Amino acid sequence: MSRADIRIRQLVTPDEVGAGFRVFLRAMVGLPFRDLDATELTEPGRYLGALDGQEIVGGADSYTSWLVVPGGARVPHAAVTHIGVLPTHRRRGIVRDLISRQLRDVAARGEAVASLRASEAVIYERFGYGVATSAQSARVNLRRATLRAEVPPGGNVRLADRSVTSELLDGIYRQAAWTGAIHRPDGWWRLAQILRDADSTTHYVVVHSTDGTDDGYAIYRPENTGDWFTSPEKVVTVTDFVALNDGARAGLWRHLLALDLVDVVAFDSLPLDDVLPLAVVDRRSVTLGPAHDETWLRLIDVEAALRARTFAGEETVVLEVRDALLPTNDGRYEIGSKAVSRTDAAPDLTVDVATLAAAYLGGTRWRHLAAAGRVVTHSTEAVRRADALFAADSQPYAGTVF
Repeated sequence: MSRADIRIRQLVTPDEVGAGFRVFLRAMVGLPFRDLDATELTEPGRYLGALDGQEIVGGADSYTSWLVVPGGARVPHAAVTHIGVLPTHRRRGIVRDLISRQLRDVAARGEAVASLRASEAVIYERFGYGVATSAQSARVNLRRATLRAEVPPGGNVRLADRSVTSELLDGIYRQAAWTGAIHRPDGWWRLAQILRDADSTTHYVVVHSTDGTDDGYAIYRPENTGDWFTSPEKVVTVTDFVALNDGARAGLWRHLLALDLVDVVAFDSLPLDDVLPLAVVDRRSVTLGPAHDETWLRLIDVEAALRARTFAGEETVVLEVRDALLPTNDGRYEIGSKAVSRTDAAPDLTVDVATLAAAYLGGTRWRHLAAAGRVVTHSTEAVRRADALFAADSQPYAGTVF
């Protein structure tokens, strides 16, 4: 069967969506949840399938979402997921056809950006995606970890294990305003609940509130409970940590670092500039894991995306962008703190759209991209000016896997 015999179209019926989802699970190999009702986890009209005759052999899905960009604006965003092709149909360009069609559909919906989490790091750059946020794990040795006296006291922390609902957690999370945060759609919350319910290990939930208003939560579980009381190192893993302000963050820290019968609190994911190491007396009580890629970002409408975020400084730079898959993005953009506009002026820098995506949220410096040969420099001062313009107050971070 040749590539020309493969048709790409929307998956419409529940049976089609279920078949597409099973293809994704089969393609990922290690995902065990094969009996899920895919219609509960997906959004109608967004699941694309690749069909070989009547058989669905590949798929690409997305959710309606938003992305917080520097300055605090929420940009219309497609959260891309469930990309996979059966092993019998790989190396035929099916993924390229699926993603190319998906990019056009996302553009037609008016969503300025898309992002995904990559199962393999060498696939998506050729489709215009760049690594825009990174994350790290952390392990806190409770025998040594003591919060500094200056750390805010925080508010009230309550146990919500038995009363927790997705609506409660979503009500807190939907206020997320840090750069890189994305909206978690209904399907995301349903899957998260299903996975917790299917786990034989109890997941604990605590909610933080300040003056009666919920403003943070943490979900954690103990590891190796079969050997819990004989283990020389009892570990609790925090799988979701959301704090809307410094007080909520400190209050949740105080709860976690005071857990009885626990030797180590491990965080699955933290921002690269998380302040926890600065908040403890013994900095070596916090061991940070290596940085790893998190958000792979794709600018669907470069002009709209650039206009949505804020820029620092008084200088400007003319950026020439090249986009092989969405040629409407091709062109030159004059970028300044007061305005972004298309221009015919000579470019200061030339980049492909994936490189621009890497720098867009402020997580990657232009000077580093230039040193790696990923930027064509037409002006010796342009890289410095671009770094000043794209600078962000903090490292961008999503904290959401989908």
